[in-house]
Amino acid sequence: MSDELHTEEAQDEEFEEISSEEVDRVIASLEELIDGVESENIRTQLETASNSIFYLVYDESDLEDDEEEELLDDGITAEAA
Repeated sequence: MSDELHTEEAQDEEFEEISSEEVDRVIASLEELIDGVESENIRTQLETASNSIFYLVYDESDLEDDEEEELLDDGITAEAA
């Protein structure tokens, strides 16, 4: 009977949809906050929070795509200068 209650509770749980736009906005805010923090301990906690929030909607391949895009952007900027 206990197993039945846990199954019913799991079925009743609703999952919140989180948009990538909201995640991007929160991560940008955290990055600004991180830049202004002097404490290494607080910075580490904020970076951990930022990573956790990132992975709510993105996965490793998205991170790799962003890094490749940044490298390309940096290369174009360096060539233009």
